[in-house]
Amino acid sequence: MTGRALGLAAAVLAAQLVAAPAARADDAACKIDLGRGWPPATENYGSAVETLLFSGVRPALSLTRLPARSAESGLQLIAGEGEGDWTLRYTEADERVDVWVGGRRELRVAQQPSVVEVPMPASLARRVVADWQRALESQVPADRTAEFHDGEVLLFVVNDAASGQSLRISGLQPGCGPATGLMEQVGLMIEATDDSDEKRFKRWRKLEESLDQLEQSLAGATG
Repeated sequence: MTGRALGLAAAVLAAQLVAAPAARADDAACKIDLGRGWPPATENYGSAVETLLFSGVRPALSLTRLPARSAESGLQLIAGEGEGDWTLRYTEADERVDVWVGGRRELRVAQQPSVVEVPMPASLARRVVADWQRALESQVPADRTAEFHDGEVLLFVVNDAASGQSLRISGLQPGCGPATGLMEQVGLMIEATDDSDEKRFKRWRKLEESLDQLEQSLAGATG
């Protein structure tokens, strides 16, 4: 896939993510289908996709998309050296990893994924990681395990470099509550990987505004 084609694919995915229906954070009917850990019968497939898309790197934060039929893709935030910029990457498998051939399942990991990456200011990247961890921990109770889903599944992972611990949240794209803010931010970050430097700075400002709204939403939900 060419850089231009990958950029268009990123824009399409961004539009899909931000198009999810929103609801008030205090809506009593709001229920998100996300849980802790791996969904049943998903770990081998999901691990294969993450290994392919991460290319040997352990991101501080990642969101991996396991669609029902099309090629898998993901977004990763990779810490930089010291106070230097972090790396924001959007990756997509060249062909679908999970396929059935002759009645047998195959995981096609012997391929080279398409990758676009851009620098992100360290302070903003750290804020994204911290806010995502807070949002996921507060919206998905520790005793709620991930459930199996036939359709598209999202894998959120936040890695704590200090403790070495990982937070894994899996399930369907949230359509209500504070967690919808994460999807808006995913869209902004994906779009940033296809922007010029000047436009990317504007995208960072929008991302900061979205994080402000997320923090307010979380404060209201817990207050």
